[in-house]
Amino acid sequence: MRTQTVEPLNRALMEEIGMTWHTDPDGSSYIGRELVLVSEEEAEAYYEAANTLYGLFVEAAQQVIDRQLYMQLGIPSNLVGLIEDSWNKDDIHLYGRFDLAGGLDGLPIKLIEFNADTPTSLFETSIVQWALLKANGMDETRQFNNLHEMLGENLRRLITRNKPLDEFGERYGGQKLLFSSVDSQPEEERTVRYLQQIAHDAGFYTDFCYMHEAGFSEQDGVFNKEAQLADFWFKLFPWEDIASEELELTRMLEKASRKGHTRILNPAYTLLFQSKGIMKLLYDMFPDSPYLLRTDFAPLAGVEQVSKKLFGREGANMAVLAADGSTVASTGGAYAHHKSIYQERAFFAQDAGGANYQAGVFHAHEACGLGFRRGGAILDNMSKFVGHIIV
Repeated sequence: MRTQTVEPLNRALMEEIGMTWHTDPDGSSYIGRELVLVSEEEAEAYYEAANTLYGLFVEAAQQVIDRQLYMQLGIPSNLVGLIEDSWNKDDIHLYGRFDLAGGLDGLPIKLIEFNADTPTSLFETSIVQWALLKANGMDETRQFNNLHEMLGENLRRLITRNKPLDEFGERYGGQKLLFSSVDSQPEEERTVRYLQQIAHDAGFYTDFCYMHEAGFSEQDGVFNKEAQLADFWFKLFPWEDIASEELELTRMLEKASRKGHTRILNPAYTLLFQSKGIMKLLYDMFPDSPYLLRTDFAPLAGVEQVSKKLFGREGANMAVLAADGSTVASTGGAYAHHKSIYQERAFFAQDAGGANYQAGVFHAHEACGLGFRRGGAILDNMSKFVGHIIV
């Protein structure tokens, strides 16, 4: 695969735009100095793959609900009511990110997983790589990157449901969107405040508060710090953690979803997509899909494979296994208590130095943004974000 070295963004500029996580703990820059060179045909293939995969995930999620396969996917029982309610109401999935191997250097595109509930790298994909091109005097439109615009359109769909905009009053009749993150994660807060700005520009009344500052009522829904009721609440906090750590909140949200006023983003049903267990169901349902890898809950016989936890994040608690079952690479982490899946190994495109590149394609109603993560055999939280340019 091909890359092009460019001048990095000034750290003072990144601080100014709120990207305070620009430097990793070892002192190295989190944003790569390279751009991945992507052909128009490769970009179109990523677009088609993500759109096709989203349709397959919807069909698989319907199977989970119809056949009550929640335990198989590791779904907490106290979230089932919220999941089914949000699915039956067809609540809008604001955005997610597909992680894909291949797509460059002639390698086939293969699904690694779908970060559907709380995906990271949103700000980097939408803003930072665009700014990197602009700062280097390049044509910033030469990217597969209309993520900013598509997020705004998807926020409007919360109200319009694809009806003409002129059917709705100024600022959509006073609809209020509340955005929340935890107060100890600057990357997550910047992502949420970025989404809030998009919602404001799209015509909504918006507010932000930290998770611990929000108020909840099982009769009405979610409130901001001034006790104003929100029509929609976006929380960048994993559904599985809400279910395990906030039992009372989970109970209140389930009752509020049936009686109350506030709809939640991303909807609870996105946890079905987020669980890596759904990839076994996907392979069972669509074994001929060119994008899917053989996946099972038991080790696969005679092939290189990767084991990972149903709700693992940032490459934690993973192992790359050789065909004879020996361990090639592994990581520790906080997710050992979750059930494992075993997925046939897919090989990533590599640069001249042997580093692996994983594509991340964002989906907001349709595929709309491409970025890359560069790292070793297992892409963990020390992997680098790398932008791209279409050539």
